[in-house]
Amino acid sequence: MTKIIIKRPDDWHVHLRDGVMMEAVLPYTARQFHRAIIMPNLVNPITTPRLADEYKKRILQSLEANTEYSKFMPLMTCYLTDETSGDIIAEGFKGEYFFAAKLYPANATTNSSMGVTDVKNLVPVFSVMEQLGMPLLIHGEVSDSSIDIFDREYVFIKEILMPLINEFPKLKIVMEHITTKEAVEFVRINRKQVSATITAHHLIINRTNIFDGGINPHKYCLPIPKREVHRLSLREAATSGDSCFFLGTDTAPHRIGDKESSCGCAGIFSAVNALELYAQVFEEENALNKFEKFASLNGPAFYGLKANEDKVNLSKKKWRVPDLIHISDGSSIIPFKAGETLDWKMGSSNG
Repeated sequence: MTKIIIKRPDDWHVHLRDGVMMEAVLPYTARQFHRAIIMPNLVNPITTPRLADEYKKRILQSLEANTEYSKFMPLMTCYLTDETSGDIIAEGFKGEYFFAAKLYPANATTNSSMGVTDVKNLVPVFSVMEQLGMPLLIHGEVSDSSIDIFDREYVFIKEILMPLINEFPKLKIVMEHITTKEAVEFVRINRKQVSATITAHHLIINRTNIFDGGINPHKYCLPIPKREVHRLSLREAATSGDSCFFLGTDTAPHRIGDKESSCGCAGIFSAVNALELYAQVFEEENALNKFEKFASLNGPAFYGLKANEDKVNLSKKKWRVPDLIHISDGSSIIPFKAGETLDWKMGSSNG
C-alpha cells in the first residue's frame, strides 16, 4: 500500500501551552486534526468557564491569519482541584465552555501541583458529571513518591479507578495515555464505561530507549514508558480496531533548555509528525486497514459525535523530521524523532 485516505482524525489529548509557545505549536495540530481536546494544565490552570472561554478565544485568534485552519475546533476542559464545585462543572458544561473535566492527581505531571489530592474530595462533582453525561479524563497515575514510578499506573487502576467506576457506574471515563498491559486489560473489561487514548510515542519507545547512548531527555515523558511487554500490548490494542481505544497524542512541547536541564521536564512533542508516526506503527503491525477506526472513528463514537466528513491522505514517501521547531522568542523545541526519516508523509485534505 502506497497511499492511505481516511476521514480526518481528531486528537483527543493535546497540550498547546499559551503565548508564543502556543503560536509555534498549534498549526501542526490544526493541520492534521479537525477537533482536539485541549489540556487545561497551564501555569495558571483552566478551572472556571470564564478561563476556558478566554483560552479558547486565544487559540482561535492565533489561527485567524491562516484560512487553512479555520475549521479547527478546540474542545476545552476543566482542571479539577479539591475545591471544584458541582455548580462550576454544571455551568461550564451546560454553557458549552467545558467539553470534559480533567483529573490530575496532585504533582503527578507538568503543572499538576493544584491537582486533586484525594478523589473522595470530588464525589459531589463526579455525581454531577454522571448526571450530565460529562466525560471525565484521567491522568491515571498515583503520585505517591513511595511507589515505584513504573508501578504508578497499575496502582492507580487498582486503588482509585476500580472503586471509582463501582461508585459511579454511569460516569464516562477516558483513561488517557495508557502505558501498561494491565491498563489495556482493564479498559477492555470495562469498555461500556471506560475508553483509553494511546500516544504514538508509547507505541514506539519503551523504558530502555530513554537511556539510549546516555540519558535522553527528549524521550522522557509521564506516564513514563514501561517494559517492552507493555509496549507490545499497546500496539496490539491500538491496531486491533477495538472501539475502546483511540488516538490521543499527548503532544507536550517544552523548550530545549527546560528539557535539557538538571531536572528536565516530562513531555514529548509529536504534533509535527503525529499521523505519520501512527501510520508507520500500523504498517509495521500489518494493520493499515484498521488505522481509520483508531484515528478517526472510535473517538467520535465514544464522545457521541459524528466522524468528520473531510479526509486526509498519507503517501508512502520518505521525509526527514525537522531538527528544531523555532519559537518567536528565539528558543526552540526538539520534536519526537528529530532528524530521523519516516516512511509516510501526510498530504493535503481530500474533500
